[in-house]
Amino acid sequence: SAASVCAKMLSDLILAATLFINAGAVLNYKLPKPEPTGFDEARTPGAFDRIRDFLESVRYMRVFIALWNVVMIVCMIILFGS
Repeated sequence: SAASVCAKMLSDLILAATLFINAGAVLNYKLPKPEPTGFDEARTPGAFDRIRDFLESVRYMRVFIALWNVVMIVCMIILFGS
């Protein structure tokens, strides 16, 4: 039925988002910051700067991400285990 397909798509999206955020939190990376010049005051942050800032903030939330993983495992066992 349509509700079953919608529920499966929603669970796939949640699982994919969880995996992407886990990858960003677990990987040990050093993203370079641009060299400051005299004209940086007028520089607006680009897409790479925003992605770098997001990944740096995700690294500080590793404990919450681990708890989310446990919740997702329990949900997968309860909802999809038969």
